[in-house]
Formats: sequence, C-alpha cells, structure tokens
Amino acid sequence: MTTVTTRPARPALDSARRLLPARADTPGWIRWLAVLAVLLTAGAALVIATGASSTRHGIDVIGHRTAPTVAATEDLYFALADMDAQLANVLLAGDDSALTRVRDTALAGMEQRRTQVDADLQQAMTIATNDDAAAQIRELLDLFGRYQGQAADTLQLTNLDHGAAGKPSARTLDAYRAATGMVPDLMARAQKLADTNSGVLESAYSDSEHTTTVARLRIAVLGILVLGTLLGLQVLLRVTLRRRINPALVLTTVLAAALVIGGFTANSTAAQQLTTAKKDAFDSLLALRQARALSYDANADESRFLLDPERAGAYQDAFYRKSQRLAGVAANTLDDYVPALDKALSTNGAGLETALAADSFLGKELRNITFSGERTAAQNTLTAYQSYQHDDRALRAQDRTDLRAAISLDTGPSNDHFAAYDQALVATIDINQRAFDSAIADSESALAGWNNWLPLGGAVLISLLVLVGVRPRLAEFR
Repeated sequence: MTTVTTRPARPALDSARRLLPARADTPGWIRWLAVLAVLLTAGAALVIATGASSTRHGIDVIGHRTAPTVAATEDLYFALADMDAQLANVLLAGDDSALTRVRDTALAGMEQRRTQVDADLQQAMTIATNDDAAAQIRELLDLFGRYQGQAADTLQLTNLDHGAAGKPSARTLDAYRAATGMVPDLMARAQKLADTNSGVLESAYSDSEHTTTVARLRIAVLGILVLGTLLGLQVLLRVTLRRRINPALVLTTVLAAALVIGGFTANSTAAQQLTTAKKDAFDSLLALRQARALSYDANADESRFLLDPERAGAYQDAFYRKSQRLAGVAANTLDDYVPALDKALSTNGAGLETALAADSFLGKELRNITFSGERTAAQNTLTAYQSYQHDDRALRAQDRTDLRAAISLDTGPSNDHFAAYDQALVATIDINQRAFDSAIADSESALAGWNNWLPLGGAVLISLLVLVGVRPRLAEFR
C-alpha cells in the first residue's frame, strides 16, 4: 500500500486567507487598491512638487532679492557716513600746505563715496521688495540730493576763505553744520530701509521653515500610505493567486520608496542649507555690516570732534555710544572704554565669545562663529579695532594741547589703523558671504527637479507599473 503524505497548511497563510475577501470580491479589491495606490502616489508627488516650489520661492526671496537689498542699504549707510567724514577731513586740512595730500585724498574719497551712494540707491530701487521700500528709497534720493548741494556749498566756501587747518571760517563751519546735520536723518532712513528688508527676510525664512516642516510631515504620511497600499496589494495577489512575487509591483514599490525618500531628503537638505544661510551666515553678515556702517559713522565723529569745538562734547558722546554698540564692555564713559576693552579682549580661548556684550554687533559675531577661518578673522578684527580705539584715546589727549598734532594723528596713523580694522572686518564679512552664497546654491541644487519633472514623472511611471502589475492578474478572474 502506498502512503500519501499531505503537507499541512501553513497557519499564517490560512489566517491571511480568512481575512481576505471571497474570490468573487477579489477583483474589486485589486482594482480598489490599485486605484488607491495611484491616487496616493499622485498626492505624494503633488506634495513633493509644491513643497519644493514653495521652498525655492523662499530661497529666491532670501538669497536673491532681500539679502542683496539689505547689503546695499547697509553699504549705503557706511558710504554716507564716510562721505561726511571726508568732507570734515577737507576742512581739517584747510589751506595748510603740509596737509595738501590729506585734502586731496579726502576730496577723492568724497567723490568715490558719492558714486557709491548713487549706485547703492539705484540697486536698492531695482530690487526693492515692496512699495514701502521703494517710497523710502525715493525719499533718500531726495534728501541725499539736498545733502550734496549743501556739501558743495561747504567746499566752495572753504576754497574762498582759505581757512587754517582745523579752523574753518564761521560761514564755512555753518555750511558744514547744515550739511552734517542732514546725515543723521539720511542714515536713520537708510537703516530703516535695511530694517524693513531684514524684516521681509526674517518673515520669508519663518514661512519657508514652516512650509518645509509641514511638507516633510505630509510626505512622510503619504509615503507610508503609498507603501502600505502597494504592500497590501502584493499580499492580496500572493495569497489569492498563489504567486510568490509580482515583478512589476516590486519595482513599483522600490520606485515609490525612492520617490518618497528622495523628495523627503531633498526637502530636508534644502531646509538645512537654508538654516545655514540664515542663522549661521546671514545673522553674522547683518551684524558685521551694521558694525561696518556704524564704524564709519563713529570715525566721522572723530573728525567732527576736532573740527567743531563748540559741539565737541556731543560728538565725543556719540563716539562713545557707537563704540559700545560696536563692542560693548563694562564702561560708563569714553575715558573708561579703552581700559575696559583691553581687559575684555585679554580673555583667551572660548571666554572671548562672552567678553563683549551680547547685543553689540561684534559681540553677536563672536557668539555665532561657524565657518572655517571665521574665528581667526573675528579675532583679527577685534585686535585692529583695539588699536584704532587706542589712537582715538591719544587723539583726544593731543587735542587739548596741540590741534595740529591731533589732526595729523587723525588723518595719518589713526586713519591707517581704521583702514586695517575695516579690512579685517571685510575679511570676516567675506567668509560669511561666501558661506551664505554657497548655502543658497546648495539649497537650490538639492531641489533641482523636485519641483516639477522628478515627482510628476515618478508618479506617472509608478501608475503605469501598477497597471502592468495588476492587469494580467485581473485577467485570471475572467
């Protein structure tokens, strides 16, 4: 007698069969899961594409529109301040033959800054972010035109009156006072414009951050649903039709996973690079550019201090306040400032990061050191700033006894040390600017294709593969 051995049913497979619909209902379920997979894939592709488009828009606003406008308006601020400082230096040199070179350099500097201000205003107008910003720029253009007229009157009078070094005639000094009196309003308007655009940038970043977070959440949820539906469809076919594998659906699942993971990764990478651009680079750029603009304004206060003894006290107080905004230290007066700065900068290592007040511009930079070479550049900036402040202390001491020597120091060694400080500051700015530009480019690169053809093409291909995978199986029920 031959014994026939039967293979016991697999419990897991039997359990799965009991959960599945009857054979008569199976084609409907296959069609329903296939359609659901296609719709979910289309939804995921749409979310990926719209999320990438929204992020690219935020990148464009931040990287190519608002940030350049902020840079132009901060550049405008420092150019205005230096133009007025050069006008003061022309009067400090006076008709003194020994200071002819100082006078010629100051006149050339005035013209250079005038051209720069015009260019900055035109650039700011070209890329103005809104109507309010455009109106502010037009007001600046009008006020700057009036300042140029008053500065020209001042130069004409000093040429007529041939005043001694640092001692212009009364009418020349009055004309200069009228011109320099417009500068605070000019710079306040320039700073307001920069603040307006900084606000636009901050808002754009917040919107982009929210958009990318929501997009990633939606991609993750839809991705899980897509993959779950495709796996469910394969299980249904495996159990009801006893097919171990459906090649088309396996490929579909792989492509769907690639689409979801790729879209999620692209979004995450773009968001990370955008954070690097905004938080690590632009926040430092803003503080450093504001520091540069304010430094030129403070440097102008030095020349005004020597030029106008009646208002010297006010200019000295202004220089002190600006110094504290640049690098805040524990000092109550200008006489205390340099010793307090020396003490703060004598701190070594990581302690230097908290040596300056957190709300001062250079203090903000010290607390946001991120990129290669940035720490060294920041330290070089502070060292050069310290040398410049020592010159200022010596200059004010000399002014009490020898105005001519104070003028020579102001327009000679002190000016050289200020130029060295400015050069170091610009080097620090350049490090952050390169990092900003690189992060914006990397963010755009990460999204390349994901706002159009990649997700849409992927969805179409997945839909076709689903059709290829289920159509032959459905035919088996006919």
